[in-house]
Amino acid sequence: MPKVPVYNISGEKTGDTELSPAIFEVKPDTGVIQQVVIAELANARNTVAHTKTKGEVRGGGKKPWKQKGTGRARAGSIRSPLWKGGGVTFGPRSSRNYSKKVNRSQFRKSLFMVLSAKLADKNLIILENFPLEKISTKAANTILKELHNKLKLSSSENIILAKSDKLVERSMRNLPGANPLRVSEMSLYRLLKQPVTIILKDALPVIEKTFLK
Repeated sequence: MPKVPVYNISGEKTGDTELSPAIFEVKPDTGVIQQVVIAELANARNTVAHTKTKGEVRGGGKKPWKQKGTGRARAGSIRSPLWKGGGVTFGPRSSRNYSKKVNRSQFRKSLFMVLSAKLADKNLIILENFPLEKISTKAANTILKELHNKLKLSSSENIILAKSDKLVERSMRNLPGANPLRVSEMSLYRLLKQPVTIILKDALPVIEKTFLK
């Protein structure tokens, strides 16, 4: 069972805590992680591009000329895909579905792999708490800078919260490198996007309760 230090907002060690080996000692498999990340990005994809078919383009109800005797090719509508201003054949449609299914067990396993890899690379920090008396971007930024300097961390991190905390979430809203996440919002893409993951101590039992079922 891995034992890691717990730090306060000043970057000082206040004790140790034991982490669940089922979550933080899982051997990474890049193939599995890649599949889940691709699925997450595909499920978040918004299909905006949309073209109209011949039947959806406005106008073209009248036959341009009679069927025979003109010497020209037969034409039934000026909105044919062959005509300028006509419909589009096999164009992109907003009804396209890019979603991919990910099994719950596969997602959990890959999530544990990422957390284990961050712990092994010393990019995972357990923080005692993140006390804020009021919504203050300046106060939140000061705390994070102190942690960066004391613990030699990158300037971009996820802060994992046990539950919704408006003081923390709103205080970090305008900090480009800080990304507060509730345990229920954790995803592989979000964890991998930021180099460092800071987990508040009270979020650890919530992670176990949520994902170890």
